[in-house]
Amino acid sequence: MTNSSQLTLITNANLYTPKFVGNRNVLVAGGKIVAISEQAIELPESLNVSLVDLAGKRLVPGFVDSHAHITGGGGEAGFSTQVPPVNISEFTHAGVTTVIGLLGTDDTTRTTGNVLAKVNGLREEGMSAYCWTGGYHYPLTTLTGSAKTDIVYLDSVIGIGEFAISDHRSSQPTFDEVIKLASEAHVAGLITGKAGVIHFHLGDGDRKLQLIERAISETEIPARVFNPTHVNRNKPLYEDSLQLLKLGCNIDITAFPKDCSEPGYSAAEAIKIAVDRKVSLEQITVSSDGGGCMPFFDCQGNLTKMDFGRAITLLEALQESVELGIDFEQVLPMLTSNVAEYLRLNNKGRIVEGNDADFVVLDKDLNITDVMAMGHWHLKDGQSVIKGTFE
Repeated sequence: MTNSSQLTLITNANLYTPKFVGNRNVLVAGGKIVAISEQAIELPESLNVSLVDLAGKRLVPGFVDSHAHITGGGGEAGFSTQVPPVNISEFTHAGVTTVIGLLGTDDTTRTTGNVLAKVNGLREEGMSAYCWTGGYHYPLTTLTGSAKTDIVYLDSVIGIGEFAISDHRSSQPTFDEVIKLASEAHVAGLITGKAGVIHFHLGDGDRKLQLIERAISETEIPARVFNPTHVNRNKPLYEDSLQLLKLGCNIDITAFPKDCSEPGYSAAEAIKIAVDRKVSLEQITVSSDGGGCMPFFDCQGNLTKMDFGRAITLLEALQESVELGIDFEQVLPMLTSNVAEYLRLNNKGRIVEGNDADFVVLDKDLNITDVMAMGHWHLKDGQSVIKGTFE
């Protein structure tokens, strides 16, 4: 990782914490935010300070992407359709400064160990990374023998995911299997202070969210433990997911690539529905499915079309939401503070003193011009500063 000045002073920033607070100056030292001031921050000339004048551009928290196939996804149409591992700049240049990696359909040739290795590689290259343990299927693929011990003993593992339900590619888990896993995640979270949730892949099956609804109704496991994603993949599923908010669940909207949201809603469309319905926006997050295969199947399970997720769709969802008339401040937390708070990533998602220096700079058209992760510029004035080892 390229080393930059230990002190960076950012001036004339229109600061969103993610709440808009006005024009501010921000001092970064040792990868942390050490001062935020409306007044000029005076420093001795003897210090090696990098000065950056944003001239009124928006300074927002780095995006926290809770769902990305960092080792690559896919494989549903043979080994040649496996998506390659995702390079760090695919995330950072799209504004993602913290990523949570996972396994999907292929939890056979890819393992929790593979994901952990990639997490460590991304950390070495300069961004924050964590992961879920397991994958689509029961029993889970784990490193230590159980999901509970993976979460308790492996620093990077924060919960279980993405565990598939209502999908022909799932292991068709029973109710008892689902609540057993949810219990393991919950108890491990209590022991460690980690998120301790189970992140559910939702397919297009007719049962939709029934297993989750039943678990909340029939067990003592808190609703926050159950976290469905891809809830906007079809319209009836999204309608049901909005009802889950009332029970205390957090739901995760997928920022599908353009032309991949049918028969559901794009992320922006789903966000607008949530805003118009006046539901609890604090319980909604948006993730990219970056690196993941996005296949389309016929009624017999045959693959008919395939695309793959990209981290840049998070920015596109933000831009499209604003184009639909949604307030920027209503959408931004879904990519930043909502994710960090739900996943108990305490130093992420907000620009406040003491937090990690993870920033995205946006111009007047909401395009990314600069990205800082852990106090180092990865993108500066539109130019790449840090790339992965083999990029």
